[in-house]
Amino acid sequence: MKNKIEDLRKKIDAIDSKILRLLSERGKIARQIGNIKKKNNSRILVPHREEEILKRIEKENPGPFSSSVMKGIFKEIISATRSLEAPIVISCLGPEASFSHLASIKHFGKSSNVVPKLFLKDVFEDVEKGSASFGVVPIENSYEGTVNETLDLFLEFSLKITGEIFLKINHNLMNITGKAEDIKTIVSHPQPIAQCREWLTKNMPSVKIETVSSTSMAAKIASKDKTKGAIASKMASDIYNLKPVYEHIEDSVNNFTRFLILGKEINEKTGKDKTSIIFAVNDRAGALHDALSFFSENRISLTKIESRPSKKKPWEYIFYIDFLGHIENRAVKRALAKLEANCLFLNILGSYPKGSLD
Repeated sequence: MKNKIEDLRKKIDAIDSKILRLLSERGKIARQIGNIKKKNNSRILVPHREEEILKRIEKENPGPFSSSVMKGIFKEIISATRSLEAPIVISCLGPEASFSHLASIKHFGKSSNVVPKLFLKDVFEDVEKGSASFGVVPIENSYEGTVNETLDLFLEFSLKITGEIFLKINHNLMNITGKAEDIKTIVSHPQPIAQCREWLTKNMPSVKIETVSSTSMAAKIASKDKTKGAIASKMASDIYNLKPVYEHIEDSVNNFTRFLILGKEINEKTGKDKTSIIFAVNDRAGALHDALSFFSENRISLTKIESRPSKKKPWEYIFYIDFLGHIENRAVKRALAKLEANCLFLNILGSYPKGSLD
């Protein structure tokens, strides 16, 4: 039996050596592609190409690994290969180990240079000024709803949405000792506190709650005071050397946050796309109804609609809409042409690959 295991391990070692040689070969070819892109001043990151690779991997996967596992492996391979072509800087709402940071790593891979920022506006400014190739900002949570500040910033900056990321949110209570009885105050960002409200009421009813700017900041505070407990991500506990007290304390098991990827260009079609727009309608009865009818007439499915005050005139509103389809689709072109002719202004924020929950 021992000899059989050793023989099988030798086969695994031989396979690993082949994988290593093939990855090195892939990296050399990627460098050649990167040099050609530099000469032609072409984009380093091409989302539709990466989507094609992941779709092919999923289709050709023979098992025994699940498609989600294989996609995760190849996302890291793509990330490492991309870094050989040229360094890409990703700006996100920080600090390190925030959920925006985790979403950035999930999408762009661990080989990307992710730079956490203190404010959402900083992320928009980084991308607009060119100090970051892309930005990652939260847009909505399945439990708490829309992040209005993100919507408002699209009115200040001329950026495009180049992708979306769905991140499953797991909240953990942590402190220095790992003992619940040591916690006198729980600190976290307002949203995680709201998302754990029922759990906190049932399990820590007498503990004081304090809000801070981020879950990472909460972990940092808790790392310096054993009477403080933080609600934060597992990565935060690793960074700040905290011990878990309770894990997965979120009230809803289906707690996801959707993030948008900011860039400067609209992507090519992938076949499974989403488009985001903002627009304003005339101040008349039925104006919004008429605007929305252009989508139903062309059988376009809306996935999100929000209104925000224009901040220019009292009771004047801007509308934000997500819908399925790409701006190059005929039906979408027809709908947007009619909308533009019947509204005060229309801004196409971008067409991008539709994200998945896995």
